[in-house]
Amino acid sequence: MCSSDLVRDIATGAVRAAGINITTVHGAVEDILIRAHWYNEWDIAETGLGAYVSRLARGEQPVVAIPVFTSRVFRHSSIYVRSDSGIKSPADLNGRRIGMPEWGMAAAVYARGMLMDQYGFDLKSVKWFQGGLHEPGRKDRMAPRPGFGLNYTNVTDRSLNDMLVAGDIDVLISARAPNAMMKGDPRVRYLFDDMRAEELKYWKQTGIYPIMHFIAIRRDVYEKNRWVAVQLQKAFEEAKNRSLVRARDITASYFPVPLMNCTVQDARAVAGDDFWPYGVEQNRVTLDAFLRYADEQ
Repeated sequence: MCSSDLVRDIATGAVRAAGINITTVHGAVEDILIRAHWYNEWDIAETGLGAYVSRLARGEQPVVAIPVFTSRVFRHSSIYVRSDSGIKSPADLNGRRIGMPEWGMAAAVYARGMLMDQYGFDLKSVKWFQGGLHEPGRKDRMAPRPGFGLNYTNVTDRSLNDMLVAGDIDVLISARAPNAMMKGDPRVRYLFDDMRAEELKYWKQTGIYPIMHFIAIRRDVYEKNRWVAVQLQKAFEEAKNRSLVRARDITASYFPVPLMNCTVQDARAVAGDDFWPYGVEQNRVTLDAFLRYADEQ
């Protein structure tokens, strides 16, 4: 798992799942997701929603999902454009050259779905380039199905960051910011000038709070011990509730985030005190939206 505050009390042992001895392994999120996907390395693992849905669609069921959502991120802030591209608004994305690390990664699915719903984005008008963000040769675990009619190219000899800087793509959709953006390169900027306002408006209008990752149990472990799912759900729920209490407590700074109180108040105004819900029904709007996006894409 990523070592987020949501799971902190699981990792420290402050919250325990009844009958389960949990030893946690933390690391970079990309490493965790890839190792869990290709090697089923752990009994329980943080898993990407895009990869999970893609595997289900192919009839593969190596893991069992429980509705514990360990990463949620609005993806208006995951769209980067060349400053000299002439792109002024989302309406200007049609017909452009767009790169992404993987076609079916949740961040890209949500970003494209939002653009299609809100701005009339046409997937098939675009030239798509898939590759490694900073290292060439990333394999696409979730490539679009043959016959879908996309102009889709796998790039093996260059990174997407370098292509964006060089002007060989106009747009990048990526969960992780490209190095050029992190270094303040003036040739790269966000698509949306006021991302906070756009994301908050989208949440209020749609009720969608994008889910990136969840907790999954390796199928052989689940089949031998089905009770594990319920106990894990209870433990992760308790750990999350403790994290939300810390987020709402303005007495001291539990998170190194300026204006944290304002951020929490905005979230409570939209979704109430439990603004990071677990469970299926509590997230039906978001899950239904993701599945529709994935089907359309």
